[in-house]
Amino acid sequence: MPPRSRRVVPLVPRYRVAGLPLGGRPSLRRGHGSDVAGSRAYVRGDPVSTIDWRASARLSTARDRDEFVVRERYAEEAPRVVLVRDRRPSMSLYPPQSPWLEKPVAVGAAIAVLAASAEAVNSSIAHLDHGDDGEPRWLAPAGRGALERIDALGSAQGSAPEDGVLRSLAFLGRFRSELASGTFVFVISDFLGEPVPDSAWLTLAARRWEAVPVVVQDPVWEQSFPPIASVVLPLAAPGGGEELDVWLTRRQAARRTELNRRRRDELLAGFWHLGLEPVLLDTSDEDEVERRFLDWAERRRTLWRRR
Repeated sequence: MPPRSRRVVPLVPRYRVAGLPLGGRPSLRRGHGSDVAGSRAYVRGDPVSTIDWRASARLSTARDRDEFVVRERYAEEAPRVVLVRDRRPSMSLYPPQSPWLEKPVAVGAAIAVLAASAEAVNSSIAHLDHGDDGEPRWLAPAGRGALERIDALGSAQGSAPEDGVLRSLAFLGRFRSELASGTFVFVISDFLGEPVPDSAWLTLAARRWEAVPVVVQDPVWEQSFPPIASVVLPLAAPGGGEELDVWLTRRQAARRTELNRRRRDELLAGFWHLGLEPVLLDTSDEDEVERRFLDWAERRRTLWRRR
C-alpha cells in the first residue's frame, strides 16, 4: 500500500527563528523574506530590487540630490524540531488489541505526524530518549529520512529511568549553540512519573525554545477510573513484577476517579500557567492524533495573533 498522506501541522513560533535557510518562518537574520527588518543607505552592489523607491524619492527631495534607500528584510528559515520520547515502564502499559490506549502506537503516530510536518517545511529533526542503561540515545538534527532513523533505534520500550524526561531536558543543554532560537522541543510522555520541576521548563523558555508537552494518557485508567464496585482486580506494577489482587468498594472507585481527573486537570493547568500549550493524546487513531496537533497549531496561531 502507498504511504498514508498527511496534512502538514504548522509549526507556529512565538520567537523569531534562527534555523535552516529556505524555510517559511521569520528569522533573526537578514535575507530574502517578507518581514521588514529596517532600512539603510544604498551601497554599490546592492540588488536594485531591494531599493525602496518611495523612501528614496522623499530623501532625495529633502536633500536635493539623488539618494537611495535599501529596505532590509528578515530571512525566512525553518526551525529545528527535537522529539523527546519518554520510555519509562508506564509508557508501555496495555497490550495490543486491548480496549485501552496502546501508548507505543499513540507515540508512534505522534512522531510520524511531527516528522512529516517538519520535513514539509525543510526543518531538521532530532530525537532523544533513554535506554535501559539510563544513558541518553541522541540522534542529531537531520533532514529527510528522520522517521526511518528513529525507527532504526529499536523500541527499548519500558526501560528508561523514572526521571528520564528530566534527564533528557538537562541533556539538551549541551546543544544550546546547535539548537538556536525557535527550536521546537516536543516532550512526549504520560507525565505520571517523577514530576518535571517548573525550573526545567523555564530554562527551555529562557533559551527561546518552543517547549510542547505531549501528554499521552489512557482515558479510562489514567485520566479517570472505571465504575468498578465489589470486583477483585489483578494488578501489577509497570514493567512487570508480582501481581496483586485488589478489591475496591464503590466509594474507593469513585474516589480514584476524582483523584485521576484532578491530577490530569492540574497537570494541564500547570503547563498553561508556565506559558506552554500542551497536546493531550488519549487515542492512537492516526487521523485523530493528526487532528489534535492541527488543533494545537490553530490555538497557537490564534493566541499569538492576539498578543
